[in-house]
Amino acid sequence: MPIFNNHTHIHNPPSARTVSSISIPSTRREFPQSGFKTIPPTKRIEEERLPSYRPEDYYPVYIGEVFRSRYQVVCKLGYGTSSTVWLCRDLWNNQYLTLKVCVRAGRKNHEITISNYLKNQNRALNHPGRKRVRIVIDCFDIHGPHGTHNCLLYETLGQSYTDLISSLPDGDRNSLPKDLLQRGITLLLMALDYLHEAGVVHTDVSSNNLLQGIEDPSILSRMEEDEMKHPTARKILPDRHIYCSRQMPPSAGFPVLCDLDQARIGCEKQHGDIMPGIYRAPEVILDMEWNEKVDIWAVGMTAWDLFEGSQMFFARRNGLLSNEEHLAEMVSLLGPPPADFLRRSERSWRYFDDRGTWKGTIPIPNETLQSREHKLYPNDQHHFISFLRKILRWKPEERPSAAELVTDDFLLAGIGETRESIMRRK
Repeated sequence: MPIFNNHTHIHNPPSARTVSSISIPSTRREFPQSGFKTIPPTKRIEEERLPSYRPEDYYPVYIGEVFRSRYQVVCKLGYGTSSTVWLCRDLWNNQYLTLKVCVRAGRKNHEITISNYLKNQNRALNHPGRKRVRIVIDCFDIHGPHGTHNCLLYETLGQSYTDLISSLPDGDRNSLPKDLLQRGITLLLMALDYLHEAGVVHTDVSSNNLLQGIEDPSILSRMEEDEMKHPTARKILPDRHIYCSRQMPPSAGFPVLCDLDQARIGCEKQHGDIMPGIYRAPEVILDMEWNEKVDIWAVGMTAWDLFEGSQMFFARRNGLLSNEEHLAEMVSLLGPPPADFLRRSERSWRYFDDRGTWKGTIPIPNETLQSREHKLYPNDQHHFISFLRKILRWKPEERPSAAELVTDDFLLAGIGETRESIMRRK
């Protein structure tokens, strides 16, 4: 099957609308056209609430719509600045997939390029981390009222680790339990080792892009049945329906690293602004060359976020992201940077002198990793802090590889019980 196909869309009424003249298999279902809550047209919901939202950029997907005579939309899963995301059923194979319908395309979605590249990397085909990375299964173009849209099909996964934390019982909320943290970080490192061995840098590692696998696909069929019996609320406009997203039910499968749209091919030195703001590695902030070790830095940020329930760096001044604030906080936790590291970029001298001494306009916070960590007993805290210190290095070349970190004591031996879990058990 070709990975990229052009296909002209015929804009039909929602009840009869498909994206092909080929007959639809008999398993196609007719979804309810009534019995749902109608949201007032003046109320902004879902993607309409995004600051950059323009309706002409978004393809008007309808629940029940069938693309390529094959993929029937079952319900809405989410939205973002670059796409809307839907659960669909593959009518040919009777399986559920996730459909991402991108905003109007000026170019082929970069995730398609990365996915095709990974599929052709035979040297990494047997890597155990390969199944821990989600790539594009199929893709095609549709032509809507205002232009062309890329459509991408993926394996359907469960909640992100960000959403998982917020759904935990009150006693555990904002902090991932020990066993889930260890498993999640270990498998994340396996995924990154696969990508790095294949010559790909992810650049956007975070708990938002780490999703739970689905062990029991019946939860997806139940979502479809619920849409049939209790259709989701929506806003009905002359040119489209804006649907409310359904929350993905909890699942217990192994985590999978997603979203390769910001990935880069080549683990040699690269340049340019990457990574989410507060996750940025020091070499990125200081406008230096970077390589796959930016992903290792992000693993440390992710582990801290998931276990401590807060971000390691605040990195803001007057509500805005601040490089100076970010670097000052780094100095407080890592110590001063080596002078030879600073010489890799002229931007360094805005904040440091030639010996690596801080000369910024704000004072260095009086903090350490030990003073910030508050969930573990001293012996267990030692393993966790030791793991983080291996990662939090100014020089990228001093950070371990993903393969080396998998064997760290923090992940192999565990980090013990938290004070909170022992108190609850008592």
